Amino acid sequence: MLARALIVLLVVLNLGVAVWWMARDEPVPALAVVEPPAGVARLQLLREVAQDDHAEPPPAVAATVPTIGGEGQSAPVPQAAASPSEADPPADPATTQAPLQCYAIGPFSDEAGLAAARGQLQARVARLATREVAPASAARREWRVWLPPRADRAAAQAVVDRITAAGFSDYYIVASGEEANSIALGLYGSEESASRRLAALHAAGFADVRAEAIGDAPPPVTWIDVASSTPLAAADGRALGAERVEPLDCATLPAAPATASR
Repeated sequence: MLARALIVLLVVLNLGVAVWWMARDEPVPALAVVEPPAGVARLQLLREVAQDDHAEPPPAVAATVPTIGGEGQSAPVPQAAASPSEADPPADPATTQAPLQCYAIGPFSDEAGLAAARGQLQARVARLATREVAPASAARREWRVWLPPRADRAAAQAVVDRITAAGFSDYYIVASGEEANSIALGLYGSEESASRRLAALHAAGFADVRAEAIGDAPPPVTWIDVASSTPLAAADGRALGAERVEPLDCATLPAAPATASR
């Protein structure tokens, strides 16, 4: 009976202590916030730095620094100047100059057509220059290698015998005309081929062998080279009296204004 009474008493005491512990209302002591001295950055936890990176930056405040003149005086530190990208307004695309494109316009074979085309182009392009070019037909001229006429047929034949002995072929003696008794030593489609034949004969001892182009050379033609900020097409060339408008490397065009004389 006594043991049961003791157990009941202990239970009642434990319940009383538990109720008292839960019912008490003691204030939690506040942590003291210590502010760092002026000009000294506050220590931050790594997670606080990560949160600050996503937040908007605070407005710039002029910091104060102590001066030599006396204690307590301070001077404002000027803010950094805004970068050109922040201070200057964006450029207007309409006012940005387009890159230059270069063209060769031609060919022109007469002075009147060339002058008229130049007059129309000078107001439209940034740079203009003219150049003379040998026509393509001039590069296709035929060349002959030959020996001038000899005193008679017998003298010409003696030279042919020497040429044959030196190992050359492709020759004949002209029988009549102004060049009778001359010796033809080959007909070639380019100056380069004729020059090789000429050099070989000279090396063999035939110093009076010649290489000449057949017929008169066609006159050169003129092209107009321009640098333009707007594209040019074949239709523009036809309007100027030119057969073609061809792209051109701008590095080959002289750095001269469009009003430069020829």
